[in-house]
Amino acid sequence: MSERTSYTPGTPSWVDMGSPDPTASAAFYGGLFGWTVDFDARPEAGGYAMASLRGKSVAGLGPSQNPGMPPFWSVYVTVTNADAALEAAAAAGATVVMPAMDVLDAGRMGVLQDPVGSFVSLWQPNAHIGSEIVGEPGTFVWNELATTDIAAASDFYTTVFGWGLDETQSDEARAFTVGGDMVCGAHTAGDGEFPAWSIWFAVEDCDASTAKAVELGATVMMSPNDMDFGRGAVVADPQGAVFGMAVVTDGST
Repeated sequence: MSERTSYTPGTPSWVDMGSPDPTASAAFYGGLFGWTVDFDARPEAGGYAMASLRGKSVAGLGPSQNPGMPPFWSVYVTVTNADAALEAAAAAGATVVMPAMDVLDAGRMGVLQDPVGSFVSLWQPNAHIGSEIVGEPGTFVWNELATTDIAAASDFYTTVFGWGLDETQSDEARAFTVGGDMVCGAHTAGDGEFPAWSIWFAVEDCDASTAKAVELGATVMMSPNDMDFGRGAVVADPQGAVFGMAVVTDGST
């Protein structure tokens, strides 16, 4: 099912990014994925914008909150209670980077850094459930953790979010489940990788989308190639935020 009206707690449900030039980022992603990007004019919104397809929210972007850090995409995991989830995460060895806070009437969020060093956000929904379309071209289809200690990371996320482990797990790669459904994965970071969650967007044609991204100012980090799940590529947008694009052929969408 690509259109969503709710998410089971523990499911990655939203992605957004902070950009040093949100207007330029909106133009890039609008040109690449066909997003309509609407900036919230209310002062209390802080310049945040919702990107949509068919009038349904699919991602967010806004100004960088940490000017000293390079822009990056963030993944949000739905939780029933953000305060309790942060408390459980801290007890499991995480660092609370941003305590739980209300985001207007949209919901309540917090940010943590897992014990191995990766950042992840929590989302307690109110008016905003997260992405209203997933798995379709132009929407996020997968989130993947690169980590230097896959066993410790697995222990942490299964404890805090109640994730199950898919039977395909190995010493180098894991797939996590919620209610029996595969929702995200993890692998041991390779040379040049650092602990972080990555965001993957679905596309109809990986090669054509990569060429389009380059035309719009992106830099190719990993050229299109055939992977276990389908054909994928990784690019950095003109502001430096890295993301993946994939044609998923294994039915996981």
